[in-house]
Amino acid sequence: MNKGMLNLRYTILDARYAMLDNRESRIPLRLYMHFWICLCGLTLSGCSGMFGYSNTSLFPENVRSVSLKMFDNQSFRRGVEYALSDALAKRIEVETPYKIVSDADRADTVMSGQIISISEYALSTDRDIGSILEKEVELRAVVDWKNLKTGQLLIDHQEVHASASYSPYQMQDFKYASSLAANNLARKIVELMERKW
Repeated sequence: MNKGMLNLRYTILDARYAMLDNRESRIPLRLYMHFWICLCGLTLSGCSGMFGYSNTSLFPENVRSVSLKMFDNQSFRRGVEYALSDALAKRIEVETPYKIVSDADRADTVMSGQIISISEYALSTDRDIGSILEKEVELRAVVDWKNLKTGQLLIDHQEVHASASYSPYQMQDFKYASSLAANNLARKIVELMERKW
């Protein structure tokens, strides 16, 4: 809004409030109106970047597809690598703009990794008989994500961990908790795929 329009607006406001005999109220009202006019002007001028909001993608935009390799498993517990790879493939398809491609020759990027440890801890025990009431499964993995067009490492051998708890008294077992932990780990890996600001 230019200066002439502001002056015209203030003149109209002054004329309206001149009818009121209370002249002290004109100055605060004028400042109040000036504040709101400036605020509206800033909002309409598109200052959203100033407040940290943006409609750009959180993920690198020069990537369209990911070839996901089966994660290696260095632990003695087998089968968790299948749950992790499956959960990660589903999360990439749903939560990112990328498509999973089985052929690495047709993909823009390739993601690989390995489960380095699967640990199980007791969270709580029965005081009377000492039996374990609740356990926790923790998965640790390292992840690599490489852009095949540029050779750039988007994620360079980064360690990620996630856990989930289970209770034998609720008819839950290690397989149930490891699937939950694998899903939590997949969520954290997808978060790593977001662009660094």
